This record gives sequence, C-alpha cells and structure tokens, in this order.
Amino acid sequence: MTARTETAILAGGCFWGMEDLIRKRPGVISTRVGYTGGDVPNATYRNHGTHAEAIEIVFDPEVESFRDLLEFFFQIHDPSTKNRQGNDIGTSYRSAIFPTSDEQEVVAHETIADVDASGLWPGPATTEVSPAGPFWEAEPEHQDYLEKYPNGYTCHFVRPGWKLPKRDSEPAA
Repeated sequence: MTARTETAILAGGCFWGMEDLIRKRPGVISTRVGYTGGDVPNATYRNHGTHAEAIEIVFDPEVESFRDLLEFFFQIHDPSTKNRQGNDIGTSYRSAIFPTSDEQEVVAHETIADVDASGLWPGPATTEVSPAGPFWEAEPEHQDYLEKYPNGYTCHFVRPGWKLPKRDSEPAA
C-alpha cells in the first residue's frame, strides 16, 4: 500500500448494499455510510432532509483509481432512474458523485459521458455531480449492515460481464 490515499463520496441508493460491495474492492481501505448533499446539519436516519444516503470510501489510488471506483459504482446501481434504486424512492436514493478534488470532478463528468454513450442503461444517467460538503456519519447500526445481517435488504448487485467502454477520442483538428 502506498502512503497516499484519496477519499471518494458516492450515492447510488440505499447505502447498505453500496457499502457491502464497494468495501470488497482492491485498494479500498475503509468505508463508512452517512448522509451528504442536503440541507440538514447533524443528519440522522430519521431526520436527513434532502441529503442522499452515501458512502465515504478511503482508497489507495495506486491500486484502485477513482475511475475504477466509478466504473464499479455505475455497474452496481442504475443511474438512469431519478431519485430511485429498486424499491427505494426519494431524493435520499438519488445517484450522485461528490468529488473531493478538481481532478475527481473531471473524472466524474468523463465517466458519466461514457455511461451515456455506452447504451448499457435504458436512458441517460441522472447522476448529479456536486462538490463534497459535510458528511454526517450514519448511526452505528447502519455501518457494515449487511455483514451484521447477511440476509438484509439490498438493491445492489454486480452485473456479470458489464464493462463500461470509454468513448472514442475526438479527432485532432
């Protein structure tokens, strides 16, 4: 492991399933679930206003790049459903990327453009990109939820054979 780490903050529906799958990625050092991107300070599960359920990921970019994380993120949730994942409906379950650097913001927009060009989803990505703000850690019972309750609810899964292609480069002028 390198001494350098990055933090990524992603929202793609219920945070239980997102955390369970992302934590197993190579290069992921730690994860925690919480609320971000909304209007309520000190957000909680019962009172999180317009915040999204999100996952904060600390990772080693030498092992797993931000682009790699985003490709997996788009594989395990449907970005074409606005404010919805599976049976979960509402702004809490929106698709969103909260970049923690200018470089992450560029990569986020590029990856979304690749998702839209790929035709892998029924429609264009509704994924919002907003700079990272305060992240309110969820209550202990929500952390590592599917490890505590292996048969618990999730609407996230790895889609076998799913691979996000990169768009062709623009021809040089």
